[in-house]
Formats: sequence, C-alpha cells, structure tokens
Amino acid sequence: MSKRSRKKTPPTVSPSLTPAASRRGFLKGGGMMLAGGAIVGTNLSVAKSAYAFGSDTIRIGLVGCGNRGVGAAMQMLDTGGDFEGGSNSGSVRLVAMGDCFENNLHTAYRTLRGHYADQVDVRDSRFVGLDAYQKVIDSDADIILLATPPGFRPLQFESAVQAGKHVFMEKPLATDAVGVNRILAANEIAKQNGLAVQVGFQRRHDLRYRQTIEQIHSGAIGEPIFARAYWNGSGNWVRPRTKDQTELEYQLRNWYYFTWLSGDHIVEQHVHNLDIINWAIGTHPIEAQGQGGREVRRGSDHGQIFDHHMVEFIYPGGTRLLSQCRHIKGCSNQIGEHLHGTVATADISSGVISDLAGNRIWESGAEPMRSDRRQQQEQTDFVEALRRGETPNEVDDAAASTMTAILGRMATYSGKRVKWNDAIGCVSSLANLDAIKSFNDPAPLSPDKYGKYPKAIPGQSTPGMLS
Repeated sequence: MSKRSRKKTPPTVSPSLTPAASRRGFLKGGGMMLAGGAIVGTNLSVAKSAYAFGSDTIRIGLVGCGNRGVGAAMQMLDTGGDFEGGSNSGSVRLVAMGDCFENNLHTAYRTLRGHYADQVDVRDSRFVGLDAYQKVIDSDADIILLATPPGFRPLQFESAVQAGKHVFMEKPLATDAVGVNRILAANEIAKQNGLAVQVGFQRRHDLRYRQTIEQIHSGAIGEPIFARAYWNGSGNWVRPRTKDQTELEYQLRNWYYFTWLSGDHIVEQHVHNLDIINWAIGTHPIEAQGQGGREVRRGSDHGQIFDHHMVEFIYPGGTRLLSQCRHIKGCSNQIGEHLHGTVATADISSGVISDLAGNRIWESGAEPMRSDRRQQQEQTDFVEALRRGETPNEVDDAAASTMTAILGRMATYSGKRVKWNDAIGCVSSLANLDAIKSFNDPAPLSPDKYGKYPKAIPGQSTPGMLS
C-alpha cells in the first residue's frame, strides 16, 4: 500500500490565544510554585538540548503502539507529505518504536510500513517489553511520541526530558496528583533546555475553537457566570482475560478500567472538555463536589472505574461549571462545551455566540473539523514550529486540566467537597510504576476471591483513596 494522498492546503499555525496572565498563579515566577504553595524540585539533568530543524529530516520514536500511538505516528509522518494540512517542508522518518506487548508492536509496524514504506526505518529499532520506552528514548530519535496508558506518562516524560528529546505526549498527563507534580518538575527542565513539548489536546488547534475562545477573551459574552461540559457516550472496549496472563498483564491490557492506569474516564476522556472550559475561563477551579457510580459496570471485566460522573466545579470569582460524563448504552448522548456570560452565551464546540434572548450574534466562519483533522493539525503545528526554531510548550495548561479532572474524580469517588490545594498536595500515589519491571511483578491492586476489584464508595472513601 502506498502513502496516503490527499489534497494539499496551507497549514494554519496560530499562537496560543490563552492570555499570558490567565493562569492566575498555577505557576508563579521562575520556580515551580503550585497553587498550594509547594515548591517542586527540579534536579533533573539533561543530556543535550535540541535545535531548529529547518528542512532537515526529523526523526521520531514511538512509545506505545496501540491505536492512538499508530494514529499519532501516521499524523506526524504526514506533516511532510502531500495532504490537506501538510507542509512538505522536510522529511519526517520513524526510526524507533516500542511497546510492552509484541502483538501491538507487530501490528503497528505492519500498518505503518504499509502506508509509509519510504519513511519507516526501524529494522533494528523495534523494542518489546516494559523497558521498551527507554530503548526508544535512547535511540537517535529527535521527537518522542508518548502514547502509552496515562499512568506511565510522568515516568516516560521525565526520561525523555533527561535525554534531551522533544516530546509529543497524549493527554491526560497523569492519573494522580503525584504524577502531575512530577510532570511539572520535569517540564521546568524541558523549558530551561529549549525542549518543545506538545500535548494531545487537539481542540486547541481547531480554528473554530480558537476563534470562539478569542471572542470570549475579548469580552463578547461579558463576565463568565456558568459553564457546562459534556462527554456522554456508550462506553469503550473490553478485553477478555486469558489463562496464560499474569494479573499485571491483564490489567495492562485492560488499562482503561483501572484507575492507576487510565485515571477513570473523567480523566482519560472528559479531560478534553474540562480543558476547553479552563481555557475559556482562563484558570482552573479551586474546589469541586459531585457524585458518580457504577450502574452498569458491575462485573470484574470492568475493573474499578465508574460509568458516570457529575461534578460541580467552582472557579475563582464564583463561576460554576457543571460537568457530566457517562458511559452507558441507550442514553441520550452529548459531547460539547458551553459558557454563559452576563451578556451572551457561547456554544464553544459549535462556534456560535447568542444573546440572552437566544438570537445568534456571532458565528465562526471556520469549517468544523473531525477529530482526526484536529489531531493532524496539532502535529502540523508542532513540526512547523520546530522547523522555524520555535519551542512550543503546552504542559502547564495541560497539567492544570489534568489536575482539574483528577480533582473531579476525587470529589465523585469520595462524595466530599475537595479543594484544589488539598488535591494538588495529595501525596498518595495510585501505583509505583517505576518499580514495575516484569509481567510477573505484583499488580498495584488485586481482585478478591470473587474476581472483584476494590472500588471507591462515595460517603465511605476518602478523597485520597483511589484518588
């Protein structure tokens, strides 16, 4: 199969529309000052600093060869190709790839080689095992693509920064506060050493979203009062247990259903919508309360995560966000974000602003983008910035959005009102992923004699339990 051919149009590369002052203290000054006031150490060393590529070949290494990893690699390989959104300003080559599972690696290699035979050169650089990520990072790749389950993100990002590599990493950035703080500490070193870091919040690269957020920031809806965010759908895949699997391997293959690996779907998926609301309001919430549970996910094949969450987030100044995410078949579904102001309301995902009487007063002229087009655009923006000698870094905002989702989960798991400063300061880690070296190692949690896993019980669990 030959490389995909698509109509070529010039890429749209825009600076972030988030005001520089909008973080309101999430990070302050030159050090790592979290909202709770804690200083995070930055004692990492860096092997080298990266440089501007111009028209040079960019070498990429893929860590995590599942569907999203393959998609991210294809989109980055396409940034130099003849397709809609590409630039054709230089070659991009895949020089290393790794996954903890051999079947994932083999399938990904066959797919990528089939589409991009002239851009895939990994004959001696295909790695399998729980240490495969490190071997990819140690290769001659310039950019590391991190697309493993989110629980591994802090460890692998830190390693890539230590090696002096640019990074594209999928959202979310962590599954607990300990991981968020580790990401932030590593990112300070990345910034000091001129490393570019892109995060997979592709809506931030959608022109319709950008134009709508720009209208909000310019005062088109007045002062924000109330927001709504939704990711209500039917659910996700389930992979059956096999007789030859260890408990750890089973959990890794079914990572979506274990909080230490995915963060629960409020963190793994709904974080997209929470990121948009944070972007629109210009900061993160200061507390949250909510509810959730397992109405249909009751079997051992669904691990421990909830199938629905509803959270009320409170932002500085009193703005409220009502957040819903649900994985239950047969229900009314909705995905999107809305912000209500003192003079108008923005349907952010649709690119429409209406006055308080419901009359449309502004509409984005940009065409709607499918998810794959957004993902392509974010890769194009990233590579083109590197070729110009720029070092974009999206980690601070992405970390705030990841922590927002974790805050919401802590509220729904516990049934308690949880403050941001308490959440970001939580020292309870869901798992010690640094210690996992073999499939024969103990899993971070074990099922009971009935095959059921420990689950949060609102009203009984503390915010730090399964946080």
